[in-house]
Order: sequence, then structure tokens, then C-alpha cells
Amino acid sequence: MDAFEKEHGVKVNYLGLATQESFIEAIRNRKCDVYVMGNELIQSLIADALLTQIDYRNVPNFKNIAANFRDPSYDPKNRYSIPFRWGTTGLLVRADTIAAPIKRWADFGMAGKSALWEMSRHVISIALKAVGYSVNSESPMELEAALNFLLKLKPNLIIWPPSESSIVSPLIDGRATMAYGWSFDALLARAADPNIVYILPDEGAILWAESLVIGVGSERKATAEAYINFMLRPEVSAQVSNILHFATANEAARPWIESALANDPIIFPPNECLKNAELILQLSPKGAKLYSDIWSRFLGAGK
Repeated sequence: MDAFEKEHGVKVNYLGLATQESFIEAIRNRKCDVYVMGNELIQSLIADALLTQIDYRNVPNFKNIAANFRDPSYDPKNRYSIPFRWGTTGLLVRADTIAAPIKRWADFGMAGKSALWEMSRHVISIALKAVGYSVNSESPMELEAALNFLLKLKPNLIIWPPSESSIVSPLIDGRATMAYGWSFDALLARAADPNIVYILPDEGAILWAESLVIGVGSERKATAEAYINFMLRPEVSAQVSNILHFATANEAARPWIESALANDPIIFPPNECLKNAELILQLSPKGAKLYSDIWSRFLGAGK
């Protein structure tokens, strides 16, 4: 941000937002120009006319984005969004306390207490994967199978609040033997205790991704596009990865990424570990209602 200000003479003000709902509220109230947005929200934001189409004449560095990140189903031809960073969801396991090898989502909760983020979309997606279905399934039958999987685990679950910054602490202090988490949780866990290992299950990892978007009504659209173009410079994208330890969608940035990070399988998993990986996508209104009902039944069970 300082480098952009020095080069363009434009001050960049950073606003941290904690929840998806706060992002939507900020866009509606036109609080910012550029947002780093979770991909599962983008389709509905486009449908609600809350994002501005990007003028690619002002973003020539889009050419640096890897081909497999382009033209996503939720935003054909990337009219409104530019892929920025991504990572994986996997299992965090205390290998020193679990004798049997953990290889699959179906192994979640097989020994001791397991920690689970209180995030319905992710939890139900993991359960779907564990019982052999897509993370984006809207089939009532398949969702019922996912619920049954979760209900069997519930007596041995620690429900972890999303207000916490990481799910690592119950693993470190021994309250849990297993948890699901993201690549940044895995990095924290590895630094704290080498006995905590990160596993991308055989059924396929679950991917998360974030894109750069411009909110509707931005009065500085050309400047916002200049900022996005600046962020897509290979050396700038690499700097973001080097500082935040996230994978970048910017293929041209790889030579500028520190070798320890570029070769870290937690941050940049090898292709064979991403076989059958799925990205969580937006649900239809009917699907969202089904997921909400499943989650309510899960939380209410046993009370």
C-alpha cells in the first residue's frame, strides 16, 4: 500500500472486516472501492448489482493470472472479479496421539475429541465429502447422509467459535486430537508443535479462494483498477505471499516468492494432492434453506 501511494500519489486506507455479512454491508454502504472477497459470495453480489464491471484496459496485468483460475462458473470471463489468493482446507491431526493413519475425511472424529469450526457451510461440506458426495450438493438425500455423519460425531466434538483467530489452540493444549482447518492454521500448528500434521484427504481437498472486486458506485473506479493492476505485478503479488504465507493465483509471481514458501506443500500443494479437490460455490436459495435446516437440526440434537 505504501509503494502504491508513493508511485501514484494516492493514499490507500485499509478496513478490516470480520464476517461475510460485514463485507456485504460495506459494499451496500459504499465504504470501500476494492474488496478482497470470498468467491462463494461473488455470484450473489453480481446478481444484486453490487459489483462493478472491470475495465481490463486498465488491468493489463490480468495476463499474469494462471489459466486454471480464469473464467470461473460464478463469474464467466471474470467480468467482475480477479482471482487473488487461495488455499486448502484439510485435517489437522495430532499424530502422536492417534495410532491409526488418518487419510480420509471419513476418518474425522475417529479418535478422541475433535474440534470443528462453527461454520455451517464448511462443516456440512466436509460431512458431504466424508460420505462420498460433492461439497456443493443440494440433494436432500445426500444432505441427510451428511447430517447423520455429523450426529454420530457430535458427542465428541468441540464446537469452535468463528470469533477465534485459529483452531490450533485445542490441539496444542491437548483438548482435541483432530480438527479441520485451513492452510494458515496448519502453518501455525507446525510452528507450535511438529506432532500436529496437516493432511489433505484422499477424497479430495476442499479449496477456498478470494478475488479482488470493485464495489458498485465507486467514485474512484479508474484508481481502483490501477490499484488492482499494481497488486497483480509479479513482484507485488509475491510480496503479499511472502508476508501473509498464502498461495497466489498470479502465475508470474512464482519466481519472486521465497523458495521456502514456494516449496512448502502446505502453501503450494503438489498437483497430485489436489486431485478431486473442490471449490465451495454459492448455493441456490433452495439449497441455502436446506443447509440452514440441516445445521439447525445438528446444533439442536441432544439438547
